[in-house]
Amino acid sequence: MRIVSFLGIFILLGFTWLLSQNRRTVNWRVIFWGISIQMLFALFIFIVPVGTKFFFFINRVVIAVLESANAGTAFVFGRLALPPGTVNSAGESSLGYILAFQGLATIVFFAALVAILYYYGIMNWVIQLFAKIFTSLMRISGAESCCAASNIFVGVESSLVIRPYIGKMTRSELNTILTCGMATIASSMLAVYTFILKGQFPTIAGHLVSASIMNAPAAIVMSKLLYPETETPETAGKNVKPLYEKDPNLFSAIINGANAGAKLIMGIVILLLAFLGLVELLNKLIGLAGNPLNHWLGINFDWSLKGLLGYLFYPFTFIIGVPVKDIPEIARIIGERSVLTEVTSFQDLAVLIGSGAALSSRSIVIATYALTGFAHVASMAIFVGGISALVPERLKDLSQLGLRALIGATLANLLTAAVAGVFFSNSTILLQ
Repeated sequence: MRIVSFLGIFILLGFTWLLSQNRRTVNWRVIFWGISIQMLFALFIFIVPVGTKFFFFINRVVIAVLESANAGTAFVFGRLALPPGTVNSAGESSLGYILAFQGLATIVFFAALVAILYYYGIMNWVIQLFAKIFTSLMRISGAESCCAASNIFVGVESSLVIRPYIGKMTRSELNTILTCGMATIASSMLAVYTFILKGQFPTIAGHLVSASIMNAPAAIVMSKLLYPETETPETAGKNVKPLYEKDPNLFSAIINGANAGAKLIMGIVILLLAFLGLVELLNKLIGLAGNPLNHWLGINFDWSLKGLLGYLFYPFTFIIGVPVKDIPEIARIIGERSVLTEVTSFQDLAVLIGSGAALSSRSIVIATYALTGFAHVASMAIFVGGISALVPERLKDLSQLGLRALIGATLANLLTAAVAGVFFSNSTILLQ
């Protein structure tokens, strides 16, 4: 299956090239270095002993931070915040997993923590480091590199770090910042996914961090394949520093970060309420139209949106290296992410693992890498709307590029999953 994953990398690249807006002007340097960065990082994490130790260190740090976040949620929400199978100091047992009180509530803490890192310049330094790597090796514009590097750690607010340059960006650059935004995850959401899966997948935090880092160059690769650069960017060959308006003091940074986290929670809740309801309605309509066909034709076809998307992603799930016996379930989970958001997909993956389904460890790891990104319809609306609010004059360009960027982000996540599949083996200790 590792060979399948390796071949899958080139199949995904070829498929994306066929969808390219201009196949003759692809910058193959970007493709080569983007894939090379991914491969080297995966080699470091999965194979090199020092990298494996670093992986476990990151996993322990994230889990420790998450446990610290639980102190606040437990004080505010009491028994509702208890993870499944735990008991608090008062002897009260958990009521089970509740997303709002156990997963989403931790976003406030993580948002405040990231604000502290920004205040002390730590986050800016890390972003500039990644941006310089992308600019020097792939030779993309400084603004693109800065935004892509920022997306490893934050979400739609990553566009703020390059706000002065967005208005004059080429369409290829705009496509890249949209693709990078939807292909990566914010550090605040990392807490949610970790909370959902840590019971079934103890090293989930390390894999999420690894996937988010690898998704940035993958997004650049897919974006430049889908929409190659044919103009001269304003920041070509330049190192752009992230724009950051520093808070007057540490407490202001914490308060503003926490408030931003609260707004993010509200946005997520509203999206889940709306989209899950609409998808269920669509499922019922599809079932009403399709189920009679099953009866008449004597077939067992899954007439649901989740089922249809599963069929669509079946070949992609195969080429990234998921074992054949697990493809139907994993394909459905990867497919549903495009409409139900990654939160629902991670929840379904956790349920599938916990149900006793004989999923291989390989399937679990590859699925995790394939799901780690904001590549869904709701996110497309958020990024197009959020960035166009900064530069209203580019709304037409951004809206035209939205769907292409969503496709690119989805393919970028699959590319990262394929790279992980190349280096993952059943003997690895990274699943323990």
